[in-house]
Amino acid sequence: MSDAHDHGEEDDAHDHGEGDDAHDHGHHHHDADTVSIALVTVSSSRSLDDDPSGEYLVSAFEEAGHEIAVRELVPDEYDSVQGAVDRLARRKDTDAVVTTGGTGVTPDDVTPEAVKGLFAKTLPGFGELFRRLSYEEVGTRTIGSRAIAGVVSATPVFCLPGSENAVRLGADEVILPEIEHLVGLAGRGVEEDGDTEGDDGETADTE
Repeated sequence: MSDAHDHGEEDDAHDHGEGDDAHDHGHHHHDADTVSIALVTVSSSRSLDDDPSGEYLVSAFEEAGHEIAVRELVPDEYDSVQGAVDRLARRKDTDAVVTTGGTGVTPDDVTPEAVKGLFAKTLPGFGELFRRLSYEEVGTRTIGSRAIAGVVSATPVFCLPGSENAVRLGADEVILPEIEHLVGLAGRGVEEDGDTEGDDGETADTE
């Protein structure tokens, strides 16, 4: 791990624009105290009554002191996924969106394609870290996971695989430790503006 901070990356890794007090007492002064989350299960075969991954997310976030603003199920369809994420990210009572399902390599796995077009900013470290941790559990099979994250309308959006083991890993080891900080940063300066800089994000990802 010693080379992880070579070539000046150490400074960048902790530069969130918060100055010398960014790590004061382990709490960032822009962090959100409580996060209101929209959960989206992407599946054409499940229902909300048969959704162990979604149930785990509900319990994990609530046990961490956060709130579930809304929970929905949408089919594995590009327009359905994109429309749901866009709509939920713009809700005033939603601070973050978490989706499960549709991140694999089968023809109907379209979540990354549907959501990437909405991103005003991408968070590549999310997918990188998730796959690194996943490798410890499933080995090279993790290359089949296309978990991604980004910011839509000043709202962090995390797209997890549909399996319960993957959801546990992503929520416990990656999302929960950072969600308060990311929500606080993504929403800086837009608290009173219903239309955020993320509104232009529909065509922001042109790579």
